[in-house]
Amino acid sequence: MTDPSQTPSFAFPRTARLTCKGDFDFVFAKASRVADRYFTVLSRHQPQVDDARVGLVVSKKAAKRAVDRNRLKRLVRESFRQHRSSIGVRDFVVLPRPAAKQASNNELANSLANLWRRAMTTRTC
Repeated sequence: MTDPSQTPSFAFPRTARLTCKGDFDFVFAKASRVADRYFTVLSRHQPQVDDARVGLVVSKKAAKRAVDRNRLKRLVRESFRQHRSSIGVRDFVVLPRPAAKQASNNELANSLANLWRRAMTTRTC
């Protein structure tokens, strides 16, 4: 039987989310930025927390319909949940771009996996 404390957790608890304006402002103030045609990911090292956290900003410019905005949010949360154990102690803010609305789920998942990897190697200003 495996020890549950040694397996990575794939949960998405409230502690893994940016929940208040101050958290978002902290990332926006001096973030490193990686982007592709579907997403912009801002990241900043956060010494006060023990694990990675993510916040989402999905504008109506990126996706007019609520159904499309919710789909993008679900995809980002799922990708973050799967990669959370490997991306270090950083705060992330993900901003979808308008092209993301027309992309397939596989394209978006691959894009996010690549961006998580690139965000880990960038240095915060």
